[in-house]
Amino acid sequence: MNPSPHEARAERGSGNRPALSRCINIGADEFAADYWGQGPLLSRADSLERDFSDLFSSDAVDELVSERGLRTPFMRMAIEGQVLAKDRFTAPGGFGAEIADQISSDKVLTEFAAGATIVLQGLHRTWPPIIDFTTRLVADLGHPVQVNAYVTPASSRGFDPHYDVHDVFVLQIAGEKRWRVHSPVHPDPLADQPWSQHAKAVADEATNAPVIDEVLQPGDVLYLPRGWIHSAEALGDTSVHLTIGMSAFTRADLVSQVIAKTRADASLRSSLPLGLDLGDPDALAGVLAETLADLVAAIHDDPLTPDAAAASLARRFTNITRPEPVRPLATVAGLAHLDVASVVRWRLGLAGRVEARGDTVSLTAGARTLSLPLVAHAALERLLLGESTPVGALPGLDDEDAIVVCRRLVREGVLVLGA
Repeated sequence: MNPSPHEARAERGSGNRPALSRCINIGADEFAADYWGQGPLLSRADSLERDFSDLFSSDAVDELVSERGLRTPFMRMAIEGQVLAKDRFTAPGGFGAEIADQISSDKVLTEFAAGATIVLQGLHRTWPPIIDFTTRLVADLGHPVQVNAYVTPASSRGFDPHYDVHDVFVLQIAGEKRWRVHSPVHPDPLADQPWSQHAKAVADEATNAPVIDEVLQPGDVLYLPRGWIHSAEALGDTSVHLTIGMSAFTRADLVSQVIAKTRADASLRSSLPLGLDLGDPDALAGVLAETLADLVAAIHDDPLTPDAAAASLARRFTNITRPEPVRPLATVAGLAHLDVASVVRWRLGLAGRVEARGDTVSLTAGARTLSLPLVAHAALERLLLGESTPVGALPGLDDEDAIVVCRRLVREGVLVLGA
């Protein structure tokens, strides 16, 4: 049973993973324990903190299509589940922008009026309010996030029943859309296990009674774990919704690291016997048993450590996510006036770690490692907390040193100026 709006708001609290809390009507801890990766959750608008009009709107769709010079693949179109060829909705950019595949607003109008769905992809890279929200949601979840918008004409169906290989939040922005959700036929699919590999099973399951059959209205949110089958149909007026895709790191990622580490074992790199019939199960049986035994021994003798696993996953996370954007001109202007009263904070979404090494401290920030004097250790640990802090209030540094350290970290894109 869902809590009342008052109970939900009181339980969440504004400081408890605020971006995530905008999308759920229960506490973040309860969501993590009972829903994340396990089952769907429908949160009605009147049980959430506020709507999503600050993130996106129908006017935003028109602006992106008609004024922002988008190119494929930042937009695609589909009708009755079939993706349209890009020349159906793109055209050359014209004088001064000789680009062959810019979005053509008049072509989009023609296709949309004929019933095609507009899909605006990668809004976490193109629309400022969503860029900021996505950065904060990544920090809340600890997993990569992408955002697409689906704009469906009245009474039109976008895509056939299918499942996604990532978890999603569906945020209804405008209009109404009926969602039918069915149980998985392939639970927890990996990125290389799309629904098309199980098309018949998906189609068969879609004929059964749905787990959820509800109409989403503006401000409603639906959470679906990866693998849950779904389809949607716009009702009445044009429907606009955001799909926030969350590509969770999985235990399979850890298994891959374990297997990759065993490549250092010479016995596991040795050639199979000369003349072995690779199509004969009986001939392979002995070699397979020996290989598995060597694999177990290699894992036991040289296990993957938590430190090594963390370092590898952190590198991958850094490579596929983007921290909070920085403003080069404003930053340079601010550096010219940086003093003890200036406020700085750690750049949101930038992974960081501090480690003392002799008379220096090593700061890992994203893909870079910086070396600073040991006296900066306490200040760096404070900054890693992510709180806005006056330069002169950093512990362990006098005013002059604090200014020098902060100026360098701001210039390196580690800190940002302001609250």
